[in-house]
Amino acid sequence: MSVNWFSVEIRNAQGKRTYFNSFVTDLEITPETMAKLAGCGRTRWKIENETFNVLKINGYNLEHNFGHGSQTLASVLVVLNLLTFAFHTVAMFAVLAWRNAKLARGTRCRFFEHLRTITAYVVFLNWEQLLGSIADTAIRPP
Repeated sequence: MSVNWFSVEIRNAQGKRTYFNSFVTDLEITPETMAKLAGCGRTRWKIENETFNVLKINGYNLEHNFGHGSQTLASVLVVLNLLTFAFHTVAMFAVLAWRNAKLARGTRCRFFEHLRTITAYVVFLNWEQLLGSIADTAIRPP
């Protein structure tokens, strides 16, 4: 299989390199397409990097090498982690009580801290009551 390779380097006014990356593509690279391919490659890298940072930092603890081993358990755990992320993303858009509770606590990580802490001490009758108590500043047990 033939592939094409190119690299992108950005320097500031002082000549210091501020960005460098290289890309492999099966598309033809010409002087006319170089800028567009570099923009697409950089955008793809940015999307992948930011998505992975969300999974790594915002309460999911998914490391870059998690699930890359030959053990089945690691693969199962990474799939469960990705399903959890998908479920939480859908809940953020579809469940008003979830969205209000999440917005009241700020970051996703802080929201999960509140969710974990409050359920350790209080038993709630339903999700609405639980999420409502996280959204409010005062906790009202059932």
